[in-house]
Amino acid sequence: MLRISQLSVTGLCLIALCGCGTFLGTKTKKPLPGERISILVHEQTLEPDAGTENETIRLPAPTPNLEWPQAGGYPNHAMHHIKVGDRLQEMWSTGIGSGSSTDDKLITQPVVAGDRIFTMDSESVVRAFAISNGDEVWEIDLIPDHEDDGHVSGGLAVENDKLFVTTGFAEVIALNIEDGKILWRRNIGTPMRAPPAVRGNRVFAVTLTNKLFALNGSTGKTLWNHAGIEEGTNFLGGAAPAVDSGVVVVAYSSGEVAALKVENGQELWNDSLAVARRPNSTTLLSSIRGRPVIDRGIVTVISNSNLITAINLRTGRRIWDRAIGGIESPWVAGEFIFVLTNNSEMVALGRRTGRIHWVTPLPQWEDPEDKEGRIIWTGPILISDRLIVAGSNGEAMSVSPYTGKVLGKVEMPDGVTISPIVANGTVFFLSDDADLVAYR
Repeated sequence: MLRISQLSVTGLCLIALCGCGTFLGTKTKKPLPGERISILVHEQTLEPDAGTENETIRLPAPTPNLEWPQAGGYPNHAMHHIKVGDRLQEMWSTGIGSGSSTDDKLITQPVVAGDRIFTMDSESVVRAFAISNGDEVWEIDLIPDHEDDGHVSGGLAVENDKLFVTTGFAEVIALNIEDGKILWRRNIGTPMRAPPAVRGNRVFAVTLTNKLFALNGSTGKTLWNHAGIEEGTNFLGGAAPAVDSGVVVVAYSSGEVAALKVENGQELWNDSLAVARRPNSTTLLSSIRGRPVIDRGIVTVISNSNLITAINLRTGRRIWDRAIGGIESPWVAGEFIFVLTNNSEMVALGRRTGRIHWVTPLPQWEDPEDKEGRIIWTGPILISDRLIVAGSNGEAMSVSPYTGKVLGKVEMPDGVTISPIVANGTVFFLSDDADLVAYR
């Protein structure tokens, strides 16, 4: 696991992000031609709390991580502060298959184990690539013979020598990571759009009907299950459960959050982040799509329905909550939480207090004058004193975690609506048209 060690403070590694071939590199000596337009194109709805301007944000020093074995990184989804090189450049890019279309959407975050990165495209084809150069190692089509096209995939997770896959065809599948050979295949009766979580040879899979299945990683046998409230309307994708300290925390599209014993599924506590609904109001859907984070005994979870909260892992008692909504996973580092809101704002909060330290608006529209082309942002991830977010407008942006200042941006091959990942000193972006790009 990543460790929290010496402090890295404001002013360290002040290396600008630019769009001239480097990702985290030196500033360009000559300004690029064209009109300068501020990216701060809308009013923020949140404000820093009084007194936080006198509090210095300190973070754990960046530490390397060799792998990104499941959605959100490690099983508890607490990745803290990841170390990468001082000057990242695009090393390679490759197509992973079919991207998003009218019928099929690309929603699966890649995972990394050993010297390979694994992907699943919008047609449920799983591939393995070498992280050194992007060469394909193997591929396998997981669409059952009796099924037609037109579905939404689930996700991926790796443990030891197995790659576990959840699919929109109601199947959980275990593959050999070396050659893609199917080890076992289990139909659990209901489609899945959320990635699985895996720890200790247990696979945790969440269905569209808000049921959590715990399966034996060696055989696929059901060990136990847990049911939440079914929800008729929700977002594409779903939240992978978080696992730590013998507890699995599952977040359902109904807004429910439950903590269960890994061993037998016994419920320790449950909570609800749902709010009163209004007709035709997508912002008040109770869905939780962002992954919950377990870190040092505190569960952090955010819902679409304008609520983020910190919960004691053992007791289920709320430590704090704030009226902040979002569908992206919170990022915890040291004593701070960084989150993207539904209003396209980046926010820094205290992990133990929920106090807002800074708020940075991001562009909301590709055409801000006519308010057309709503931009969907994904992330953030924290790498070497930079918060990185990516957008459906085909840009990745860098924001200071200490001040919220926007530091720069770089162009992507297409829109990006899947959060980037980091492993072995390499940052990977997967665009909506299925281009996998590696920066090292």
